[in-house]
Amino acid sequence: MDKKYLELNDINAYKIAFDLSNYIWDVVIKWDWFAKKHVGGQFIESADSIYANIAEGYGRYFKKDKIRFYHYSLGLLKECFDWNEKSKVRNLLKDEEYHHIITELNKLPKELHYLINYTNEKFNNKAIKQCSSLAIHPVGYFFIIA
Repeated sequence: MDKKYLELNDINAYKIAFDLSNYIWDVVIKWDWFAKKHVGGQFIESADSIYANIAEGYGRYFKKDKIRFYHYSLGLLKECFDWNEKSKVRNLLKDEEYHHIITELNKLPKELHYLINYTNEKFNNKAIKQCSSLAIHPVGYFFIIA
C-alpha cells in the first residue's frame, strides 16, 4: 500500500492564500508610488504573511507550534480584510478586483479552521509514540491522507 503524505501544496488554505497573494501583488504593482508605499506594501505584506505562516506552521514539529502559526494566519487574514476595505474606500481597487479579493478572503477562515481541527485530531503525542496516524517522512513526521 502506497502511503500519501500531506504536502504543503495539498493544503487548501495554503493554495488559496498563495494564489490570492500573487493576485494582490499584480493589482498593487500598477498603483502609483504613494498608494503602493502607504497602502499597497501593507496589503501585500499581510497577504504574503498568511500563506507564509501556514508554511511555517506546517514545517513545525510540535502540534502547539503548528497551531500557533495557523492562528497567526487568522490574525493576518483580518488585517488583509482591512487593507482590502481601505483600498476600496480610497478608490485604489476596481470593483471586480475588490470582489475577487473578498471572495477569496472569505474562503480562508473555514479552510484555516479545518486545518487547525485536522492538526488537533491527527497530530497528538500519542499518535507520534504509536505511529498510528503518522508516517515517518525523510524530513520528519507528516500526516497521512486517509
